[in-house]
Amino acid sequence: MGKQKEVKTNAMRILDSLKISYEHYTYECEEFIDAIQIADKLGQPYEKMYKTLVTVGHSKNYFVFVIPIAEELDMKKAAKSVGEKSVAMIPVKEINAVTGYIRGGCTAIGMKKQYVTRIDESALEQEKMIVSGGKLGSQIELTPLDFQKAAKAEFAQIIVKEA
Repeated sequence: MGKQKEVKTNAMRILDSLKISYEHYTYECEEFIDAIQIADKLGQPYEKMYKTLVTVGHSKNYFVFVIPIAEELDMKKAAKSVGEKSVAMIPVKEINAVTGYIRGGCTAIGMKKQYVTRIDESALEQEKMIVSGGKLGSQIELTPLDFQKAAKAEFAQIIVKEA
């Protein structure tokens, strides 16, 4: 048997085509586990790991938000950042139809369509950030600015801040 070829996800192919360097991590995963468990499996600090949330706005348009795994999306700030009256999380069963990815393997890079995407500005404090690689068991680490470029995103303050 030859050397096992690394299977590239759509997100990884896009990063390669943009000549963006990244590190790829894999972990054993049969079904959805939350990002905190993934961070623990990979031995990564929570503030470096980001999750991808997909919402639908008052206008019926979809919006993507990328926030630290231990944080909560501030729905008002999120809506304001994309010029909507309100946004709501989409039902889990719609994730694949809307994004082309499955729950737990959803990344802002290479979705079926290019949705308006916001990355929480806390990412700018990180030298590198880790996001889903586009399938279960796959994470990619890259600089926040490279992620912003690949996801065609903007930075905004979109998480709940403690008073």
